[in-house]
Amino acid sequence: MKQTRGLIIDQDGREVRPEEISKGAGPAWQFEGGTFRGTPFQGASFQAFGINLQALTREQRIARLDALAKLLDIAFIMPGTNIRYGLDGLIGLIPIVGDLITTAISLWIVREARAIGAPWHLTARMLGNVALDGVVGMVPVAGDAFDVMFKANMRNVRLLRRWLDKQR
Repeated sequence: MKQTRGLIIDQDGREVRPEEISKGAGPAWQFEGGTFRGTPFQGASFQAFGINLQALTREQRIARLDALAKLLDIAFIMPGTNIRYGLDGLIGLIPIVGDLITTAISLWIVREARAIGAPWHLTARMLGNVALDGVVGMVPVAGDAFDVMFKANMRNVRLLRRWLDKQR
């Protein structure tokens, strides 16, 4: 018994011939240098929140990392004290999952530092800060207090700024 197939229709309602579809590989789209190559995104640039990420200057990237580090580590002040904490300390209150989320965000900061041009020894030190924050942060109660006091993201942005100041 011969199997028959109906028409293959793409999301825009156009018919797609079976020979145009590679077996299981999906479309042959590529993302190179900030633009998509191939259809249907030919020439479209990648933008997040209306910002073309490829067009950001080094200073704009540093400012964005600094703002994220402040949000994660020192955005709030504990009432009646001078202790500052951020979303890292709050999200870290969720057992295991919260620390995994904040560690992933911290790793993104390290990745951005590498994209800016930070050397391997600096990114290794930044990764050490993130690892220490992530591992100790998973300890119930004491880890949450450590998250509030250690401020790994602020340390990492400070390390990156010091390195950049030496480069000028």
